[in-house]
Amino acid sequence: MTWPALEHDLTGLGSTIERLARARAAAAAPPHPATDRLQALDGFGSNPGALRARTYIPAGLPDMAPLVVVLHGCTQTAAGYDHGSGWSQLADARGFALLFPEQQRANNPNLCFNWFSPADARRDAGEAHSIRQMIAAMIAAHSIDPHRIYVTGLSAGGAMASIMLASYPEVFAGGAVIAGLPYGAANAMGDAFARMRGQGYPSDARLGALVEGASAHEGPWPTLSVWQGSADTTVDPSNAQRILGQWRAVHGVGDAPSQEDVVDGHVHQIWRDATGRAVIEYYDIGGMAHGTPLQAQGTGGVGTAGPHMLEAGISSTRHIARFWGLDEAGSADIPRPAGTANARHSPAAAPAARAMPADVGTIIADSLRAAGLLR
Repeated sequence: MTWPALEHDLTGLGSTIERLARARAAAAAPPHPATDRLQALDGFGSNPGALRARTYIPAGLPDMAPLVVVLHGCTQTAAGYDHGSGWSQLADARGFALLFPEQQRANNPNLCFNWFSPADARRDAGEAHSIRQMIAAMIAAHSIDPHRIYVTGLSAGGAMASIMLASYPEVFAGGAVIAGLPYGAANAMGDAFARMRGQGYPSDARLGALVEGASAHEGPWPTLSVWQGSADTTVDPSNAQRILGQWRAVHGVGDAPSQEDVVDGHVHQIWRDATGRAVIEYYDIGGMAHGTPLQAQGTGGVGTAGPHMLEAGISSTRHIARFWGLDEAGSADIPRPAGTANARHSPAAAPAARAMPADVGTIIADSLRAAGLLR
C-alpha cells in the first residue's frame, strides 16, 4: 500500500474511532435513572457467549403468544433500550412476550454485541448460540408460538439481528434492523470500521449467498424491516442499501420496490414476492442521526426520547410490530408505565492519535481495542 493510500485509510479510521471513543467514555459514566421493567432469565443453557438474559412477560400472557427478541446498541442496557423504545408498553397492550439479550462489559467494554467476531457471529457458536438458547428457554417456559418469533436491534444490536436471521432463519418469522449492518459484514478486526463507513462490500448477490450459506435452511425466509437515518455519521446510510440488497437476493425480488409511499413524513418502500406478500420494507428517516426513531408523544406514542432514542415523529416500534402483524393500524394510545426517566444510550466516539506505528496491523488492533471492538 502506498503512503497516500495508507494515510487516507487511517484518516477515515481515526474519525470512526473518535466517535466510538466518545461512546466508550460515556458508557463508563454512571447511568441515568431508567425504569427497569425486566426480569432475569437464568439457567437457559451453556451460554457460550456469556450474555445476560432479561425478559418481559405481560400479565395474563396467553399460550401460543408471539415472542419479540430485542437487541440493544453499544453503551446501552436492556432496560434502558426497553424504556426508550417502548417495547414493553406495546407488549402490555398487544399481548406478546419480550426477550432482551444483554451484553456484559467483560465481553465488550463498550457493551456492543460482538457482530464483527467470527466466534460470535455464526450458527451454534458464541453470542449467537447464547441468544438461540434463550429463545428455546422462552418457548419452553411460556408456551410461545414457535411460528411467531421475531428479532430486532439497533446498531451493533441491528448487526446481531442480521446474524440471527441468517444463522437461524428457521427460528424467525421476521426481523428488523435499525441503523445496522448486513450479515457477514465483518469477519476480521480490520473490517469493522470500513463496513461502518460503507466501504469494501461485495456484490448484493454475494451478500445474499452468505445468508443462504449460513445454515442448511432452504426457505421460506424471514421477512425484514430496515430503518436508517439519512444523517447517520456512525453507521453510514449506505449500509441500509447493502442489507436491502442482501435480502432482495435471498427473497428473489427485484431491485425496484413494489410500492413506495410516505408514512408519517418519511419515505417508505415495500418489496413483494410473487404471491404479493410484503417480504421487505424500508424506512428512510430524513435528517435523523444514529438511533432508533420514535414517536413518543400523542396518539399511539410509545417510548421515551433520549440519546440515540430519537424523536422523529414516527414510531419504529409500532411500525415494526405492525409489519409483523402484532399491532393494529390506527390503534389508540397505549398506557405508559409508571416512571418516565430517560433511557440511557451514548453515541459516538473519540479520536485516536494520528501517530503511526511501523506495523499497520498494530494501529488497527490498538484502535479496535480502544474503541471496545476487540476483546
